[in-house]
Amino acid sequence: MQYRRLGRTDLDVSAICLGTMTWGQQNTEAEGHAQLDYAIAQGINFIDTAELYSIPPRAETQGSTERIIGSWLKARGGRDKVIIASKVTGRGDFTWFREDGSPTALTRVQIEEAVDKSLKRLQTDYIDLYQLHWADRPMPWGANPTVFHFKDAPFTPIEETLGVLNDLIKAGKIRHVGLSNESAWGTMTYLHQAAVRNLPRMQSIQNAYNLLTRTYEVALAEIAMREQVGLLAYSPLAQGYLTGKYLNGARPAGARSTLFDRGQRYQRPGADTAIEKYIALARKHDLDPAQMALAFVTSRPFVTSNIIGATSMTQLEADIGSAKIVITPEIEGEINDIHQLHCNPCP
Repeated sequence: MQYRRLGRTDLDVSAICLGTMTWGQQNTEAEGHAQLDYAIAQGINFIDTAELYSIPPRAETQGSTERIIGSWLKARGGRDKVIIASKVTGRGDFTWFREDGSPTALTRVQIEEAVDKSLKRLQTDYIDLYQLHWADRPMPWGANPTVFHFKDAPFTPIEETLGVLNDLIKAGKIRHVGLSNESAWGTMTYLHQAAVRNLPRMQSIQNAYNLLTRTYEVALAEIAMREQVGLLAYSPLAQGYLTGKYLNGARPAGARSTLFDRGQRYQRPGADTAIEKYIALARKHDLDPAQMALAFVTSRPFVTSNIIGATSMTQLEADIGSAKIVITPEIEGEINDIHQLHCNPCP
């Protein structure tokens, strides 16, 4: 397993990160523990979760994923051997996260409550990387769209959010901070406010990135490289669509889009055509299509870690095995040729 520096911290995280958002709905506690045991044995030291999880968001299952990680930590020990990333929910209409029923926002009171609850569920004294799950201000879907529609509304000032994060670092509850579902403007504004006010610096950004969604490259990739705010790439298999299992309207039993009908992002015009081209390219080079798609993401120089997620051990083994796949210049060139003709159908 390869390890990469997280931003400008002293932490080296595995190039593959174990995503956990299915634990508590699609996966049981025992299955979550088994995934953790296997991932750690394969050299993964980076685990990603959120107060929102499991997915889809539900009041009755909110926080279940953190609880499963917490029970594993209590049973196995070795807290100092793993790097745990969690997230606080951005502005939204959810009313079941906070004790007073307030809709979520990135305010001091809400972030402090969220951190304390996450620490309790995780059964730990600190979170290594605490991320803002999405922005407090109005944002277009996907944060980096191909068609931009500006919205405006009052939002919590970025310096206020950074201020409470700073206090939580001083209190020892979190070590480092990061962004998620963020734009180039938002990322640079957070960096600027941190610099001029001596507040915590964002060390990473967790955005969707895969063969169907490469809008991150337009502006954020250069920021990642020059500012050392590396990408933690989520949805590297486009919610499973890049495996081909949903082609031609197929809905396999037990699959996420079959169970929850949440895959609209990857059902847009042109998506199936692009998927078919990528699958054909993988087979041409005797590669598993899913492993090729994952290896491409991991190979990008602006990616710090590739967040995989699996509902079965077979999927998990294959996903982690993608770390051994080499994207040659020839394969990269052919991927880019397909991308040029079928560019970002699912931003």
